Amino acid sequence: MNSTKHVVMWSGGITSWATARHVIREHGTASTTLLFADTNAEDETLYAFNDAASAQLGVPITRVADPRERDPWQVFEDKRWLGNTRIAQCSHVLKQEPCRDWLAEHTDPADTVVYVGIDWTEEERLPGIVKGWAPWTVDAPLTRPPIRHKEQLLAEARAAGLPMPRLYRLGFAHNNCGGACVKGGQAQWARLLRVFPERYARAEAAEDKMRRLLGKDVSILRDRTGGDTKPLTLAALRRRIQQQPDQLDLFDEGGCGCFTDMNAA
Repeated sequence: MNSTKHVVMWSGGITSWATARHVIREHGTASTTLLFADTNAEDETLYAFNDAASAQLGVPITRVADPRERDPWQVFEDKRWLGNTRIAQCSHVLKQEPCRDWLAEHTDPADTVVYVGIDWTEEERLPGIVKGWAPWTVDAPLTRPPIRHKEQLLAEARAAGLPMPRLYRLGFAHNNCGGACVKGGQAQWARLLRVFPERYARAEAAEDKMRRLLGKDVSILRDRTGGDTKPLTLAALRRRIQQQPDQLDLFDEGGCGCFTDMNAA
């Protein structure tokens, strides 16, 4: 009898659902775990999606979290480092560490496969991901045919009767951290200011607090206008949105790599 365990890194996003669906179709529900690392900063509808998807897939969600139940902003203060589009310790502390601790306690790398929800557009990241999760074996089914675009996966989830997370309905590229992921680009933050101004205000205040705490000109975003790269604070971006919207990079959505950016420690 095959005793291999199959652990899907579950984010509450559409690609983790599609990955889980693939794994369950191939290996069944009994040996599959949906491992959800809660950042304590998620949109409320993510949990509703988790519940509905869990029921539809026939596998319960296994929740893990930081032992102190911190959110990303609290991690930045404790680490004395403001997460940004390049390096974000929140990924390591709130996602990777709790998942790795769970894997170490509940699985044996010799008979466990870890699945990550990257798709064919991110295939070049796979070698680093495999190295980062060693000694566990890693697989990314969505990097292989049949190729599915995210819009197709969302349509398939709707057809399966799942409620669409609010962030997707509002145009966010990722269903994580309530739309305020520090790895997101200018387009994400502009959208957050428009649809969740209170969340933007909290992020802006948290960034300003970190700047004062560190006494440094640090920021989540970078400004590349004029050929030079310099810090772009959320306060400055907000003023630019209000006064000079034509100077925004509205194609810069950025990306979530919480389970896959293994250099965030």
